[in-house]
Amino acid sequence: MKFIVDANIVFSGILNTNGKIGDLLINSKPYYNFLAPDFLRSEIRNHYPRLMKISGLTIEQVQEAEFQLYKDIVFISEEQIKISHWIIADALVADIDPKDTHYVAYSKQFRCKIWSGDKTLIQGLAKKGFTNFITTEDLYKLREQKRNKA
Repeated sequence: MKFIVDANIVFSGILNTNGKIGDLLINSKPYYNFLAPDFLRSEIRNHYPRLMKISGLTIEQVQEAEFQLYKDIVFISEEQIKISHWIIADALVADIDPKDTHYVAYSKQFRCKIWSGDKTLIQGLAKKGFTNFITTEDLYKLREQKRNKA
């Protein structure tokens, strides 16, 4: 199963690599394919100062956590997404958060859900009929079901 990973998930994973989000990103390769726009990397880099302040980690520790979380994410360039998906995504998120256009466009392109904890985005898009999201809790439960069947 494929899922688009958004920046707030990676941000949370960096803050606690031993938490549920970190565990899912680091230990789900046999069960999930995580995809993300190249844009996510620069978005996370822009938040290094905030990540260091919140976590108390050094820049090296933040980068090490980031490396661990990224190892099983496939980053895909924006050029691979159809223009029609960008147009639809842009219209959907314009009044919610334009930075989230990437995740919606990727979700449309790859026909998969967005893994996000951004309640404003999820609720705003749900009002417009876009409900292609999965929560951390649901993703975790699904993985555990898959593990128990193996």
